[in-house]
Amino acid sequence: MSVHPKKLSRRSFVVGGVKTAAGVAATGALGSFAAEPAAKKAKMRFGFTTYTWGRDWDIPALIANCKKAEVFGTELRTSSNYAHGVELELSAEKRQEAKKQFQDSPVTLVSIASGERFDWPDEAKLKAAIEAAKGYLKLSRDVGSSGVRVFPNQFYPNVPREKTIAQIAKALNEVGAVAGDLGQEVRLEAHGSAGELTTLRAVMDGVTPKSVRVMLNSDARDAGGKGFEYNFNLVKDLLAHVVHTHDFKDAKFPNQIQIDLLVKMGWEGWMLLEASAKVEDRVAALIEQRQLWEKMVANALEK
Repeated sequence: MSVHPKKLSRRSFVVGGVKTAAGVAATGALGSFAAEPAAKKAKMRFGFTTYTWGRDWDIPALIANCKKAEVFGTELRTSSNYAHGVELELSAEKRQEAKKQFQDSPVTLVSIASGERFDWPDEAKLKAAIEAAKGYLKLSRDVGSSGVRVFPNQFYPNVPREKTIAQIAKALNEVGAVAGDLGQEVRLEAHGSAGELTTLRAVMDGVTPKSVRVMLNSDARDAGGKGFEYNFNLVKDLLAHVVHTHDFKDAKFPNQIQIDLLVKMGWEGWMLLEASAKVEDRVAALIEQRQLWEKMVANALEK
C-alpha cells in the first residue's frame, strides 16, 4: 500500500489487553514489533468514529473521552452538524488549530468520514460529489488526518449495474489522483447496495490510483454467497488502513473470523468502532467494546 496513517508515538500506540499475547508493552511503538516472530505481529489498533456516540463532543471533549476509554484513534464524521466542527468551510487558521489539538494529545486523528457517493445518475450531483470529495481530501490533509471515507453507493432500477460500476470507478480515478498528490487515502466503504465486496472488487478492477482502497464495514452480508473468507479474500489486497466495526456483542457478524484474517495477513491499520446503540454511559460502553476487541485480537494471536 502506498499511503500510511500517521506514525504513532510511544504513548499513542494501543494494543491494550493484547500486550500479554503480543509480548510487548501497551505503549510500545510500531517498530517494536520488528523483532517479534511473525505470529506475534498484531499491528492493528482500535479507535472510535464519532457516529453517533461522539456527535455532541467537541474536539477537547472527544480527546478527553477517548483518553478515559484508552482509545487513541478517532474518525470525524462530517456534514451533519457535529460538535467537532471540522467541515469544508473551516478556515485555514481553524484547520491548523484542530490539527494542533490532536497533535498535542495522545489521540490520533485517523480519518475524515464524508458522505460523498459516486452512484448518482444525475450528472450535476455526481460532479458535485467528486468536487466535494476532493475538498475533503484537502481538509483531511490540513487537519492531520490520513484519508477520507466515501461511498459507492447503490444501484438504480433503470441504470445497468455495469454502468454504475464503471461510473464509480471513473470517479474514483479522478478523486484518487488528487489523493495521491496530497498524500491521502480514499477509503471506499462497503456501503449500500453497490457496496457488496464482490461489487467493490469489480469497481476496483477499473481503478488505477493506488491511493484508492477498500474499507470494510463489518456487515453481516459480507458472509453471503461463498462465505466470509471467500469475500474477504476478493479485496484483501486492496484494503484501506481503516475498517469500520460495530457492536462486538452482535453475533450476526463473524468478528473473530475477520480479526483472525486481518492478523494472519499482517494488516496494519485502525479498526474504528461505529456505534449507534443508546447507552447510559458512552465512555463506559466504549471501554467495554475496546476490551472485547482486545480479547478477540489476543485469541487471533494464539492461533
